[in-house]
Amino acid sequence: MKSMKLLGAGLALAATAACAPVVQGGPPMALAPEWVEGARVDVIYLSSDWLQSEEDFADTFTDEVREELARCAAGPRRVNLRVHLDDLRRAGRLEVLLNGEGMHTLSGLAEFTDPQSGAVVGRYPISVATQAGGRLAGLVGDRQMMVSEEWGRALCMEAFGRNPRGPSIANATSG
Repeated sequence: MKSMKLLGAGLALAATAACAPVVQGGPPMALAPEWVEGARVDVIYLSSDWLQSEEDFADTFTDEVREELARCAAGPRRVNLRVHLDDLRRAGRLEVLLNGEGMHTLSGLAEFTDPQSGAVVGRYPISVATQAGGRLAGLVGDRQMMVSEEWGRALCMEAFGRNPRGPSIANATSG
């Protein structure tokens, strides 16, 4: 019985720890030129406040951000990314169907860390907004994918000074 109580307490601690921010926080800090020119993101760590999202949001977000970063940070020097998201707002499907428009927004803090020392080498607050895409996209589109792709693209612009790709039919956002 005692071991069951300890197991329950351990699980409760693990569940609450999963929501703790993975970032240190602090003022924005630009990457040094050697990181901008040679970085390649190795591992992405994600934490968030209580967001209204689908259960697969963490996977969708990390996949989309990794895809964008692979295009703008493809150097030989490994760097880790820690992200804490504090706000996600998606346009309602019915609202977009009726109005033909809507916005998805996402904000959070990105910290790049040196995997050898653990030191923060860059810190960027990122806030984005992207169009819901009209009636059809608003009804059936992957809202989380759209805003995650836009967030990854904004991180590329802020940290590395380059857009990983321009607008095209293959992109979920306008770029």
